[in-house]
Amino acid sequence: MSQVDAPLDPAAAAGWRNGPKRKGFFTDTSLCIGCKACEVACKEWNSVPADGLRMLGSSYDNTGALGASTWRHVAFIEQRKPMRELPVRNTATTTAERAPGAHDFRWLMSSDVCKHCTHAACLDVCPTGALMRSEFGTVVIQADVCNGCGYCVPACPFGVIERREGDRTVLNAGVAQKCTFCYDRLGAGMVPACAKACPTESIQFGDLDDLRVHAAQRVSALHDDGVADARLYGEDESDGIGGAGAFFLLLDEPEVYGLPPDPVVTTRDLPAMWRGAAIAGAALLAGAAAACAGRRS
Repeated sequence: MSQVDAPLDPAAAAGWRNGPKRKGFFTDTSLCIGCKACEVACKEWNSVPADGLRMLGSSYDNTGALGASTWRHVAFIEQRKPMRELPVRNTATTTAERAPGAHDFRWLMSSDVCKHCTHAACLDVCPTGALMRSEFGTVVIQADVCNGCGYCVPACPFGVIERREGDRTVLNAGVAQKCTFCYDRLGAGMVPACAKACPTESIQFGDLDDLRVHAAQRVSALHDDGVADARLYGEDESDGIGGAGAFFLLLDEPEVYGLPPDPVVTTRDLPAMWRGAAIAGAALLAGAAAACAGRRS
């Protein structure tokens, strides 16, 4: 079954019966302090190789983007914009004043990760079954099954998946790699390493439905406090990927964070394309048959 046609319970669509509730990440970027504890915890738990300590010239970011050896990426986005517009209530005059110390510069910090899409194109294109849907609704790569074909790399609308470079001394070299949602920890009833290490609870883990409710309440609270730009990204089940298993609270447009504004599962049009190809092929065969018949007559 194509991921586009699958029901919104991806684990059930994959054949899991009586499984646990779908798990998810809610990353509240308004709470992120850029400490990178999530990056370090992810690498330590999953034995992800180091991806360099060079500075990229883009603030304090030394990893740049998600990749085979960067399963969590903390972005530092510098803006000429007031750091906060949170009002400070003056109880004596019942008026709102600008927060003390506010200035016209801010950093947007965000810990990005694989979205674990409901409609995951990477699952559609994988020829070996190395990419699988877990009982928790997450998308996991089985490194020992992956043949390194790379079909999943362009299939991801977020550019998350990458083949790991290196020789035989590098773990899983030549194999597609990405966040596994700490599948081994989930199976043992543990919290994923990144969420466990986050000191501000910017990364929150739990049942996806509960996280969506909490996220909506958080956005409402921020709006009440004057943060008009607060919005959710990836929580909508009616979007082009059927909603993400890892969604975000952003303080600006998605493009500012390097996220596509309207992601769509890249295999959406494949059925129509194959039907068109079949019709064209049938038309060619019919034309050839008619030509042969005409010559005989």
